[in-house]
Amino acid sequence: MNSKFFDLKKEKQDRMINASLKFFALQGYRHASTDDIVREAAISKGLLFHYFGSKLGVYTFIYDYSVRYMNLELKSNVDPKEKDMFLLLKQMEAARMHAMRGYPYMQQFLNRSMSEDVSEALLAIEAKRNILVETYEAIDRQMDFSSFPAGTDGEKLRKMLDLTIKGLMTEHFQDASFQPEMLYEEICGYLDMVRKLIYR
Repeated sequence: MNSKFFDLKKEKQDRMINASLKFFALQGYRHASTDDIVREAAISKGLLFHYFGSKLGVYTFIYDYSVRYMNLELKSNVDPKEKDMFLLLKQMEAARMHAMRGYPYMQQFLNRSMSEDVSEALLAIEAKRNILVETYEAIDRQMDFSSFPAGTDGEKLRKMLDLTIKGLMTEHFQDASFQPEMLYEEICGYLDMVRKLIYR
């Protein structure tokens, strides 16, 4: 991590982080512009490059910061003894929502980074990519599908719910009045509905 950057006031750090998250999330590495980032963060381009050296340096830092932050939220919010898939999904979403209160584009950025296709960006974050993946895999291994009715494919149901959650998140981000709490409530509504259908 960049120790010089953390000497800045927290408000300025967050402006720079949030501006970077926003443009890398919405446009991907290739099309994100450092001009847009500095304009959004209300800083000079010289200051951005003083702390990060290059666009790749910004991207690498933002990815590392997001992985560490989200990993900490997941480990703080997800009960390692819980086995119920629906409760675990709610706990995971609560962790994401908590992160997005301070960093609204963090989850969108992490989602976008999974489909990044610029080789220099991929190589720069390669060592960190597995950290979050391993956390999610560990949570998935907790899920016990044995209580589902016969004929219910737990893995497919899990994937369907994951795609639904990602879709809801994308839909909410297209609305300028995005609020993490409203998204969380809507996600929980879908999870509760599916649970009722499974166990009726």
